[in-house]
Amino acid sequence: MPRLFEELELAHGDGRFLRLFRSITKAQLLTLDDWGPDRLTATQRRDLMEIVEERYGRGATMITSQLPIKAWHDVIGEPTFAPSRPICFANRLPGNGRHPGSHRPQRLSPRAGGRVHAENHRQNG
Repeated sequence: MPRLFEELELAHGDGRFLRLFRSITKAQLLTLDDWGPDRLTATQRRDLMEIVEERYGRGATMITSQLPIKAWHDVIGEPTFAPSRPICFANRLPGNGRHPGSHRPQRLSPRAGGRVHAENHRQNG
């Protein structure tokens, strides 16, 4: 994500922001890689909120991070920062130091206050 914010900052300065913004918001899948640990500036918060709001209902957004989800508000740096549209669902793939294929996806349930519920997966065999 640091590269995204660097590019957005340059685009604000040289007049390319609207074109870059449109290309980001039109992607079918936007991957925001390496979320955190640096705190967002006010401009970065605003840009991120605009991107998330514009993408709502148009495409998927995947965020990767080594930080626990409960630490994300610290990165955002503004306790009242939240999308005005609900997040329908999210999957959390917890790291455990093992091979990436050795964990089970967990679903975050908005109805359960964001608590994590393991999905049941059947072994085909």
